Amino acid sequence: MSIVGVPVGGLKTVGQIVGTNSLMFRTNQNCLAIAAELLSTHTPGAPVVDNKGKYVGFINEFDVLKAYEAGKDLSTLTAESIMRPGPIAVHASTTIAAAVQMMEEQHVLNLPVEIDGKVAYSVSRHDLLRASIGLGLGMGLDP
Repeated sequence: MSIVGVPVGGLKTVGQIVGTNSLMFRTNQNCLAIAAELLSTHTPGAPVVDNKGKYVGFINEFDVLKAYEAGKDLSTLTAESIMRPGPIAVHASTTIAAAVQMMEEQHVLNLPVEIDGKVAYSVSRHDLLRASIGLGLGMGLDP
């Protein structure tokens, strides 16, 4: 299938994807509020930033579920206590294939995209699939 304005074979880098998810959590944010935000936005995970906006970790639904299943009270926990420390991110120049591989290796369904040292947005596996086959936002498949 060929669509005017889309490279044959799809998009090649994460930076070519239009970012639609800018959800981020703060290190001191309450985990019950994080769970509610993940659920209400239908977002599988998001980066965690400190009070200066520096990217310090990542939380996804599995991390919240693990804390809950361990009998922890989500209302008393903070993002910092359940996050995966260290950035799990890609850059605008990261290839779609490398982003897919990172998702598989890290067992996450979305990845933050860093541009100029800051998290700009996140891409989901849905975004990566759409980009891989050459469909961008506004090309008829969006809800």
